[in-house]
Amino acid sequence: MIRATSIIRRDAVEQDRIVDVITLDHGDRHRRRIMLNADGGTAFLLDLDKADVLEDGDAIRLESGWLVEVRAAPEKLVEITTEDPLDLLTVAWHIGNRHVPAEIAREAIYIAYDHVLVDMLLGLGAKVEIVERPFRPVRGAYHHHEHGGPSHHHRHGHG
Repeated sequence: MIRATSIIRRDAVEQDRIVDVITLDHGDRHRRRIMLNADGGTAFLLDLDKADVLEDGDAIRLESGWLVEVRAAPEKLVEITTEDPLDLLTVAWHIGNRHVPAEIAREAIYIAYDHVLVDMLLGLGAKVEIVERPFRPVRGAYHHHEHGGPSHHHRHGHG
């Protein structure tokens, strides 16, 4: 079984070392250990020390030293816009209140398609358009931050 134990970030990828490409949606680009089959048929075990996010253009290094390039798959998304930037902030608060992964751009927010959320957004006065493109949600505030102290966990409601 071919193993892959490291990720090479886009800027450091040596193009002449790429032997295959793998197309993954945003959920499958955040992994630690999983069997994968690249688009060209290369099967391998991704076996990282800790879960990490594979970005479009990154590469997975196989034990042999060869690379498998990562491509972000197009996904069905909701593009959310408003006339007033302050209204977009309000929409962002409602999305965050539901702990929904979101990609934030200067004039739009993108979320994975969900008809219930589309109804909510329309009710808030937002403009929504269904689009198909790679999804790059913002990483959480606690992404890869380990401080060695006790964790702060509690149950709470979001009204």
